[in-house]
Amino acid sequence: MHYLIGDLQGCCDALDRLLAELGFSPSRDSLHVLGDLVNRGPASLATLQRLRGLGAAATCLLGNHDLHLLAVATGGQRPHRHDTLDDILDSPDRPALLDWLRHGKLADMAHGWLLVHAGVVPQWTAAQTLALAAEVQAVLTGPGLGDFMNVMYGNQPARWDDSLAGHDRWRMVLNALTRIRYCTPDGTLEFDTKDGSGVAPPGHLAWFDVPGRRTAEQPIAFGHWSTLGLRNRPDLLSLDTGCVWGGALTAVRVDGGRREVTQVRCPEGRTPF
Repeated sequence: MHYLIGDLQGCCDALDRLLAELGFSPSRDSLHVLGDLVNRGPASLATLQRLRGLGAAATCLLGNHDLHLLAVATGGQRPHRHDTLDDILDSPDRPALLDWLRHGKLADMAHGWLLVHAGVVPQWTAAQTLALAAEVQAVLTGPGLGDFMNVMYGNQPARWDDSLAGHDRWRMVLNALTRIRYCTPDGTLEFDTKDGSGVAPPGHLAWFDVPGRRTAEQPIAFGHWSTLGLRNRPDLLSLDTGCVWGGALTAVRVDGGRREVTQVRCPEGRTPF
């Protein structure tokens, strides 16, 4: 059986209870975690160790919090005061875990679903999304990781153009795949608004509601947007259900033509900042 799971953010106890609820077996089942494995929750180290220990049974995307960990670890970003990453940074397992983490994917396909952490811009096809993700993954796994972490942050360029190159190109790809919620009809990104899709800023739409989006015929599963909550449509799965904020951790079985939703409440939840 094959499951998609939303944002963990260091809630390892909830992950363990969800896997137990599913009767998950690494020898039989597979797991696709849609990014934000760490940070804000109480057990980021244990979460990475648990997922890494599942071996080939777990495929994990990189979310914005996972990239933040890599940036802090390489000196490209200062820790935030609300980070809960010290257990990883101080662990003897740090080198192995960070190396495992940076080999995570930025986009994937599984059982007909395009998997991303946050979303896609309307100009991209599914094939282009996967190709651009692989392009940036090569940077993250290569010798230039530290240099890119120093210039990864920023909101510009705000709109995709096929002529973008180098750091601007890679930053734009990462911002789309790991940060997008709203954009204008021409694909210009907006990063300030984090509320649900019913309160879009003027002139903006939720990325998945943009008319003419080139991935409109491609089912997409994503996380990242806890205020959006669970959306379970034939063409769309939104799976960040706010575990770390006292909500639930959600898994959806997607193989064999079946769509089964399983949730566990998260006792580790905390108040959003």
